[in-house]
Amino acid sequence: MIRVLIVDDQALIRAGFRLMLEQESDIEVCGEAADGRQALALHRRLRPDVVLLDVRMPRVDGVTATGLLLAEQSPPKVLVLTTFDIDEYVHGALRAGACGYLLKDIEPAELAVAVREVMAGGMPLSAPVTRRVVGHFVTRPPDPGRAELDGLTTREVEVLALVARGLTNAEIAAELVISPATVKTHVANILAKLGVRDRIQAVIVGHRAGLVR
Repeated sequence: MIRVLIVDDQALIRAGFRLMLEQESDIEVCGEAADGRQALALHRRLRPDVVLLDVRMPRVDGVTATGLLLAEQSPPKVLVLTTFDIDEYVHGALRAGACGYLLKDIEPAELAVAVREVMAGGMPLSAPVTRRVVGHFVTRPPDPGRAELDGLTTREVEVLALVARGLTNAEIAAELVISPATVKTHVANILAKLGVRDRIQAVIVGHRAGLVR
């Protein structure tokens, strides 16, 4: 069972998300919060697997809350779900460590899929967000001199390229005909060698270095 905490300053939105998610047999909504401060307190008490988080909220906004949640001893997966796809929020949330960034115009069924994808190690991004993120970095000149990239093995380069396509560990395993456990080990090694915290940051480093196109 995937335990989800919904964080949004609009009660009607929270109710709608709860209704959609609770129709799924493998997802449980364990709580709701109206801002980032409440989200942090509830996380410490409820220990959800995934925090579904809006960006623009009173007191503590979503970008700040993402950083605070991921600094916890047992951090959750943070999935941003908002109406705003402006660069400031997108890049801020991803730099803070969010595992995905979706816009609220997605289809209802896509929400549950995204929650499962995050739990499986994926990084769901809405199409406009993907264009913003990739476009921002690939238009910058590559930096092939990054020493961190020299330490990647051929297999790790292949895994990073598939991660950049948005594939989950299970999908990468099927593509490369290896076990999901082996993929998980490769991803962990890539993160360690690149000195980054999560898959999205690894993809960004790969794009900037000219490794991933």
